[in-house]
Amino acid sequence: MPNVNFADINGQHVFYSVHGAGKPLVLLHGGVNPDSFGGNLAALAKGRQVIAVHLQAHGRTPDTDRPLRAETLGDDVAAVIGHLNLGRADVMGYSLGAGVALQTVIRHPDVVDRLVLVAGRMRQDGAYPEVVAAFNQLEANAAAIGPGVKASPLGQAYPDVDWTSLFAKVGDLTKRPFDWSADVARVQARTLLVFADADCVRPEHMVEFWKALGGGQRDAGIDGSLRPANQLAIVPNATHYTLAVDPLLPEIVERFLATP
Repeated sequence: MPNVNFADINGQHVFYSVHGAGKPLVLLHGGVNPDSFGGNLAALAKGRQVIAVHLQAHGRTPDTDRPLRAETLGDDVAAVIGHLNLGRADVMGYSLGAGVALQTVIRHPDVVDRLVLVAGRMRQDGAYPEVVAAFNQLEANAAAIGPGVKASPLGQAYPDVDWTSLFAKVGDLTKRPFDWSADVARVQARTLLVFADADCVRPEHMVEFWKALGGGQRDAGIDGSLRPANQLAIVPNATHYTLAVDPLLPEIVERFLATP
């Protein structure tokens, strides 16, 4: 199988694939589906080297007895960056991967240059109440969900994944309250927030997240010289579940990454 790479770090056997050439962009998928970005992976790789990591228990990265936590997964991402001798890399994550990317820069600021968070949250209540309630039930429902995914095309693409166990571990992660807002206010890496206009993230939380990063404080001035260093994008006619494959996403991300 072409483009199969593994990094043995932190007691994990982490799979990653490399696409394109240029400045490295570490790409972190959403929960359960390691192919969250679909064809957008290739689109992002047109102008840079994309390193697509499979997080613990996802895709081709086997599970261990370690629970899933954004913090330890962030440690893994930092260790992969070190394994590849990338120095400081751009890091982009979607949904669960956004939380991992955020923890990567919080815990290892020296390995992240620019940060792209797609449909991420800095607090558990950043999502709508019905979404939080569904996450709270995911672990209990894992045994009912897992077999159906195993029989799906995704399950056939990754036959070694224990889908019931994966849903249970993701559920154990997502039911845990978290509040990283104080850490977000200290992030120094230049950051882009991307949301869907019909996201599972509440619009009030989008604005709060943006303000924690220094945005939304004042007018940028006629010449734009007072604009914040960080950026915010809302993709129209998109949902949380379509955002990662939306054709506008690579254009938005590349524009941000190319900004001097």
